[in-house]
Amino acid sequence: MCGIVAYIGPKDASPFLLEGLQRLEYRGYDSAGLAVVAPATRTAPARLKVCKVKGRVADLAAAVPARFKGGTGIGHTRWATHGVPSDANAHPHTDNEDRIAVVHNGIVENADELRAKLTADGAVFRSETDTEVLAHLIAAHRTDDGELEDAVRAALKLVVGTYGIAVLDAEQPDRIVVARNGSPIVLGIGEKEMFAASDVSALVRYTRQVVHLEDGELATVRADGFRTFTEDARTVTRQPSTVDWEIGSYDTGGYAHYLLKEIHEQPGAVERTLSGRLDERFATAHLGGLNLDARELREIRRVKILGCGSAYYAGEMGAQLIEELARIPAHSEPASEFRYRNPVIEADTLYVAVSQSGETYDTLAAVQEVKRKGGRVLGVVNTVGSAIARECDGGIYLHAGPEISVASTKAFTSTVVAFALLALHFGRIHDLSPADGRRIVSALKALPDQIREILEQDAEIARLAAAYADSQGMMFIGRVRGYPVAREGAQKLKEISYVHAEAYPASELKHGPLALISPELPTVAMVPDDELLDKNLTALGEIKAREGRVLAVAHRPVGPRLADHCLVVPKSEPELDPLLLNIPLQLFAYHAAVALGRDVDKPRNLAKSVTVE
Repeated sequence: MCGIVAYIGPKDASPFLLEGLQRLEYRGYDSAGLAVVAPATRTAPARLKVCKVKGRVADLAAAVPARFKGGTGIGHTRWATHGVPSDANAHPHTDNEDRIAVVHNGIVENADELRAKLTADGAVFRSETDTEVLAHLIAAHRTDDGELEDAVRAALKLVVGTYGIAVLDAEQPDRIVVARNGSPIVLGIGEKEMFAASDVSALVRYTRQVVHLEDGELATVRADGFRTFTEDARTVTRQPSTVDWEIGSYDTGGYAHYLLKEIHEQPGAVERTLSGRLDERFATAHLGGLNLDARELREIRRVKILGCGSAYYAGEMGAQLIEELARIPAHSEPASEFRYRNPVIEADTLYVAVSQSGETYDTLAAVQEVKRKGGRVLGVVNTVGSAIARECDGGIYLHAGPEISVASTKAFTSTVVAFALLALHFGRIHDLSPADGRRIVSALKALPDQIREILEQDAEIARLAAAYADSQGMMFIGRVRGYPVAREGAQKLKEISYVHAEAYPASELKHGPLALISPELPTVAMVPDDELLDKNLTALGEIKAREGRVLAVAHRPVGPRLADHCLVVPKSEPELDPLLLNIPLQLFAYHAAVALGRDVDKPRNLAKSVTVE
């Protein structure tokens, strides 16, 4: 959730640190800070300079003194876990001699125990955070003639929990030590300078050559290179990879918000997800990254999809696609629950982990649990080289491009498309006919233009959203294929507009939710033109009979007797209709949030990459 940046080289560190932190703002945070090692002079040794504030990176930039020079530095944006947002609780944290500075993503689970011991040994704590424990612990293991990395290794052996850290030592300004366990750290390789960050978005302006640390690894970063090793000092070799995203992908591109830009980027994102993967000759999908041949795929008897938030809802759509096209039982489950319930791992079940960032901690932990028990896991992720991608046996990269806004839109849509490809591939290996395969291939090829057609309704959707934005809450309903759409629609509305929204299966209205219906609680209803159309229209009649307002999202107009307003979307094949029904709900949530004056790209209390429990 938090953001880390670090720089070492011949230039002044603070401008890079501030820009890097700005590029990590989308992850969500409540305070920011940086530390640099001021170089030694004829009259004074090298020393740490620290500046940190509660608030935005812009507030930090305004607070940084004019004389804040140093070629070695670390920076951080914090999302509170221990201690309220404040200047004192902001990172970096230092030891009592202001010799060691630490920035940290993650949670130190045994912080109270360590704090008590360190206090007894004379440490004086200046914050409520768990991170300050690390600064004092490293200082306690730092000897006058020892190396910083040895002190960091010794300290981390005592830590229980997750961390991505970067550490400075005023007496060894020629290096930064970083370490990873459950929270990402990426090194960037420059020309006689080196970088580190928790996300490649902070690095792409300066380098395309990056190195991802694995869990349990550390690195000593110097201006002329790096060395990676384990906690027991065993050297490991990490080869650089090339980032293929452009710096322009991290700008708003003339749109008012990243979220609106990313909604409008969906036709291109879908085209990239499909590129090179449709096999029209055999009416199937080509997915070489699965690392599973046809014989192995035929042995699969069940698919279990694991994800959190919107990734979980995309998994629900994916499960329906797999069941409909491949006739294999499939189910989606929150990864955050799966990892805690001692799941039964079956040899003939394929597990699929879904994460835009590829670093979602709950999902990564679920993957590791499956792997420990001998299960086979595929990853559906957007970020190449991410932890989940590396941990899985194979998978599908989305190639949706960077997604900056906290609320997922284009990655969500590309994930559903990836599941459609997976379901088509499975189906053709099992019992899906060539004719049905061609039907799905043709429908997939048509999706980008159909999404463009929906996006042309932006102004009309904005008008409707403004009319509904002041509602006390909203209900979203859908039946079978439409239910995951309703769930994702409700999620989008509440996470960026803060309007309370709940989703129910339309078939469940009579079993309780009808009690909520009133003119003050509008309903957004999924009304696809499929075999359940008449039943969905009946549900609308039940709502209108109780004076409820209805906004229908449908394939053909729904008259005023059953709906107050109707958004008409293009018709695809029934299996792919949910993907298109979701697009207007993204725009609806966005425009409702704008009408209410919300911080659309950085909704309160949320973060883009959830790397803590």
